[in-house]
Amino acid sequence: MAACAATSSEEAVLTTTAASAYDAIRDRILSGAIQPGDRLRETALGDELGLSRTPVREAMRRLEQDGLLEHVPHRGVVVRRLDPQQITELYLIRGVLEGTAARLAAQHGSEAEIAALRELLATQPSEADDKGAAEASRRNAVFHRAIRDAAHNRFLLTAMEGVEGSLALLGPTTLGMPGRIAAAGVEHAAILDAIAARAPDAAEAAARAHIMQAHQARLRLLYGAG
Repeated sequence: MAACAATSSEEAVLTTTAASAYDAIRDRILSGAIQPGDRLRETALGDELGLSRTPVREAMRRLEQDGLLEHVPHRGVVVRRLDPQQITELYLIRGVLEGTAARLAAQHGSEAEIAALRELLATQPSEADDKGAAEASRRNAVFHRAIRDAAHNRFLLTAMEGVEGSLALLGPTTLGMPGRIAAAGVEHAAILDAIAARAPDAAEAAARAHIMQAHQARLRLLYGAG
C-alpha cells in the first residue's frame, strides 16, 4: 500500500515537472528565444530549467505532438520550420479568424474595450522608436489579443490560441522590415475605426486586408525581397 502511494506521488511530481518544462520550452518558442530550425538537446534544456532529462523528454514529446517540434534524421529534435505553402495556409486561416474576431468585436465589444484598444494603438512604437521590432511585435500581439477578447466568443479564442502556436514557427517578425511598423499602424487604425463605428463588415474586411499585407510582407522576407 505504501509502495503504491509512493509510486503515485512520484508520478504526480513527474507530471508536474513535465508540465513546467512544457510551458517553459513553449514560451521560449513563442517568444522567439528559440527559433525555427534550432536544435533542442534534452541535457542542455534540463540544465537550463533545473530539471532532469525525463520531464524534459516528456515535454518535448508533447511539443512534437503539438506540431512545434519535429525529429530530423542526423540532427535530432528541432523547432519546425514552415515551407511557403504551409505559411500561406497559416495566413489564410489566420485571416478568417482575425476577420471574424474584428466582426464580433464591432458587434459585442464594450465601450471600455474599444477605449483600451485606442490606448494600445497610441502606444505602438514608430519606425524611429529605439524599442525596435521586438517591442513592436509584442505590442502588435497584445492589440490583436485585445480584439479577440472584445469579440466575446470562447470558441473563437480557443481556435486562435491553436493558430498562435503555429505563428511562432514563422521566424523573425516582419515588423523589422522598412516601413512595416508604420503600415501596420495604419492597418490597425482602420480595423479599430470600423469596430468603434459598429461596422462589422468593414471591421472584418479591414482585419482580413491587414493579414493579407502581413502575409505579403512575410513572403518578401522569406524570399529576401524585403
